[in-house]
Amino acid sequence: MNSPHDFAGEVQALRPELLRFARLQLRNDTWAEDAVSETLLAALEKPAAFSGRARLKTWLVGILKHKVIDQLRRHARECAWEHPEDEGSDEIEAALFMPDGHYREAPQDWGDPELVLKQRQFIEVMEACVERLPAQLGRVFLLREWLELDSDEICKELGITPTNLWVILHRARMRLRECLQMNWFDPTEKDPR
Repeated sequence: MNSPHDFAGEVQALRPELLRFARLQLRNDTWAEDAVSETLLAALEKPAAFSGRARLKTWLVGILKHKVIDQLRRHARECAWEHPEDEGSDEIEAALFMPDGHYREAPQDWGDPELVLKQRQFIEVMEACVERLPAQLGRVFLLREWLELDSDEICKELGITPTNLWVILHRARMRLRECLQMNWFDPTEKDPR
């Protein structure tokens, strides 16, 4: 491993990326700053814990995930939960699906997902699409898909039923699909902001 000074510099250099990740998760700048600060402090207090088996960024994001969850728990009362039924999801579903549940128009072939995920530009568009999700849909989607919390834990944290969780995740995924369709897979438009 490098000297402690080099390690501290490498950790600090990743701060902007960690902050962007935390803001996506928390949607609150103050909470995101706190989570990142706690992450950096934890890493700098125990540099020997970084074994080098993974990239430094990967290791720090692993720590940050726990700090984000801590922030969400700490501020749970401040995150007023509103049901997403009021957020226009029915119009999107009606535009995408027939009454029998089948797609009105078959989704385009998105190609090889592994190759697409490797493209940084796709990740940027995906993050922009996630940022555009309504707060409640975004929070649930990020808890499940990015922080990898299990369904029971999310339901307990938010005080929702498993059925409601499934509906929220479905709606979030449909909105993300629509945003990606318009801003990535459709060659005529590329800017989701």
